[in-house]
Amino acid sequence: MVSANPDAQRLAEAGVAALNAGQWHEAKALFNRLVAADASSIPGWLGLAYACQAGGDCAATLAAVDRALALEPANLRALMLKADSLEAAGDARAAAAFYLHALRKAPPPEQRPPALQRELARAQAMLDRRAGAIESEVRERLGPAASSRRVAESMDILFGKASPCFQQPRYYFFPGLPQIAFFDDRAPFPWLAALEAATGDIRAEALAVMRQDGAFAPYVRRRVDRPQKVQGSLLDNPDWSAFYLWKDGQPVAENAARCPKTMAAIEHIPLSHLRGRTPSVLFSLLRPGAHIPPHHGMINTRLIGHLPLIVPPGCEFRVGNERREWVEGRAWLFDDSIEHEAWNRSGQTRVILLFEVWRPELSENERAEVAALFEAIDACGGGGGAWADA
Repeated sequence: MVSANPDAQRLAEAGVAALNAGQWHEAKALFNRLVAADASSIPGWLGLAYACQAGGDCAATLAAVDRALALEPANLRALMLKADSLEAAGDARAAAAFYLHALRKAPPPEQRPPALQRELARAQAMLDRRAGAIESEVRERLGPAASSRRVAESMDILFGKASPCFQQPRYYFFPGLPQIAFFDDRAPFPWLAALEAATGDIRAEALAVMRQDGAFAPYVRRRVDRPQKVQGSLLDNPDWSAFYLWKDGQPVAENAARCPKTMAAIEHIPLSHLRGRTPSVLFSLLRPGAHIPPHHGMINTRLIGHLPLIVPPGCEFRVGNERREWVEGRAWLFDDSIEHEAWNRSGQTRVILLFEVWRPELSENERAEVAALFEAIDACGGGGGAWADA
C-alpha cells in the first residue's frame, strides 16, 4: 500500500531503509512522524511496530500492531507480528489464536509469494509445537482416566490424529440416530449369544459350501442395467465373494436348503425386512491379500452383523476411526453408513456370516413406516435421483 502523499511516502521509505540498516531508533522516529501525520497509514503503524519490536519494546509493538489491525483486521503481516509479540510476551495461547487466524485468512498455497509462504510455514510450525506440547501434557495428566474408548477417540480428533466420522448413507438417511460405529452394548441384542453358540455348526456348513467349485460369486458384480460406478480391482473379482442364504429380501431356496443349521440359527434374529431389498444373509469370503476399500452403505436404518467363522491372523476391519480384528465365534454389529474397510493380510481365506438387522432405536411403528416408504418408492418405478440406481 503506497501513500498518495509524497511526504508520507518518503517517510515510509526512509523508515524501511533505517530498519534494514538496523537503526531502529531512527526508524521508530520516522514512523512516529508518519502516523502522526496520517493515523490511517497501515504501513506507518506496521513500520512502527517492527521498529518497536527491534528495540525489544513488546508493549509498544502490540500497541502499534493493534492500530494496524483496527484498520485492516485481515492484514497477514499484522496478524503474524501480533502473534510473534504475544509469543514473546509469554502468552502462548493468545499467540496461537493469531497464528491460526493468519493461516485461515491466507490465500491458497499456489497464490502465496515465497516470503509469505515461509511466514505461514513458520506459523504452522509454531502451532504444531504448541499442540504437541499440550497433547503430551494432557495425556500424561489424564493417564488411566482416558481409558474410555470414546474419550480416547475424542482426544485423537482434538489433536488432529483423527477426523470425526459420521453416518453418510448413499441413498436413505433416517435422522436422529446416534453416531455409533461398533455397538458394544449387547443388551439390545439378546439373540447374539444363541447365534454365537451355533458358530461350530455354521462354520461346518460354510466349509461344505467352500468345497464346491463355483458356489461363491464375486460380491461386487457388473450390472448391464446400471452405470458402472465401482472402480478398482474388486469389480467381478472373486477375492471378495459371497454365498447368499437370503438376497434382496428373500431366502435363496437352493442355498438355504444346503445350510439348515445356519438358517435355524438366524431364525430369531430381527432381520431388516424391506420388500425386494433387504435382508441379505451370506457367507462372505475374503481371499489372501484382499483389501476392501473405504465405502459407505446405502441406508442407516440397519446394522450389519458379522459372525466370524474362519479368521487367520492379519485380518482387520475398520469402521470410522476404530480398527478391530475378527475373533472366531465372537459376533459384532456395526453401522455400515459410517465409512468402513477391511483387509486380509494373511495367506489364508477369511470367512464370516454377514447379516442385516434393524437398528434397535427404531420403534416397531417406524420400521413399518420405513418399509412402507421403500415399497412406495418401488411402486413408483424406483423413484428419481439416488433411487434410479438403488
